[in-house]
Amino acid sequence: MDKKTKIEILKNILAIESVNDNETAVADYIASLFTNYQNVSIEKVAYASNRDNLVITIGNSGPILGYSGHMDVVAPGNLADWSTPPFEPTIIDSRIFGRGATDMKGGLSALVVALLELLEKKAELPGQIRLLATVGEETGEYGAAQLTKLGYADNLAGLLIAEPTDNMQRIVYTARGVIDYKVTSKGKSAHSARPQYGINAIDNLIEFYKLAKIRLATFTATDEVLGGVTHNITVINGGEQVNNIPSYAELLGNIRTIPQYPNKLFYAELEKIITELNKKTGFNLAITYSFPEEAIPGSPDSPVIQIAKEVHSKYWEQPAAITGSLGANDGAEFLQAKGSFNSIVIGPGSNTSHQSNEYMDIDSYLKAIDFYQDFALTFLSKQSAK
Repeated sequence: MDKKTKIEILKNILAIESVNDNETAVADYIASLFTNYQNVSIEKVAYASNRDNLVITIGNSGPILGYSGHMDVVAPGNLADWSTPPFEPTIIDSRIFGRGATDMKGGLSALVVALLELLEKKAELPGQIRLLATVGEETGEYGAAQLTKLGYADNLAGLLIAEPTDNMQRIVYTARGVIDYKVTSKGKSAHSARPQYGINAIDNLIEFYKLAKIRLATFTATDEVLGGVTHNITVINGGEQVNNIPSYAELLGNIRTIPQYPNKLFYAELEKIITELNKKTGFNLAITYSFPEEAIPGSPDSPVIQIAKEVHSKYWEQPAAITGSLGANDGAEFLQAKGSFNSIVIGPGSNTSHQSNEYMDIDSYLKAIDFYQDFALTFLSKQSAK
């Protein structure tokens, strides 16, 4: 495949507005690129209306290497902050600008082109490669969760996720987990001149706030790569008007976990606080969670890391840093599949994720395509030789 076609595929994928929705259009386009090849399995897996995951498998038998990328992007934000339209990919000085260029349609496109080139070359695969293109990663990894429950990640030999890692200069093997939670407080409205006739939902919510900040601060262990646990209250809403005792209030909290602490420990502590406060007169608190993810432990000495380092050295003079990620990714879901395998994250892209004027270096994208082909052949050869 020539350079022009590789870039055209990238631009076509970037041009699709899949802001937390509309992934089906991305899935349909990618699927259309594979329809003329043999020994290819193409499956769309519906999550919701207009939101299809895509699973493409090439090869006939043998160990399966998983490749993964998500098809959704975050909103572009204030359009006035963009120098070029976010969904009209534009190349300026060897960089391609557009929403998702870095996070992570650049990496997804590189995986797609890598598989297409292997098919074009009629490469003898010593196994299979399965592309898992997911919906909803930005808002909770629920596409990856669905594919995992349906068995698409069962018994993989290894998994590579093409999230951006400083233009392929880092190989990530461990990552923090995440717990997003919501606490609601129900009270009783009354005139603010006669507060004794009401129950202040905001006051009760503040009691939870104070206890949660104190109790979760006792999780003091640190990971040598990921650091410690972080806990932040990020949204608070409540009240109806200034002269009313508020009858309802809510807050959203975000916890970033490390492998030393399973998520269940945080659930237990938060729910203990809720139970304690609800025993007091006038308290009516409840807590819910949004798509929590466990931390990914990983090992810097795993075979998948060693192979990635070996292949990486063919394309870059500077050795890749073996490190961790402070953010969560789809690997947290896929690693819950049957079998035992390791995952890594390595992908093209700059440090402009979720920013205006998001961009990716074209050279990084083209090198990533070569790396993904080479890595797949090397990894599967070593797996088949076992």
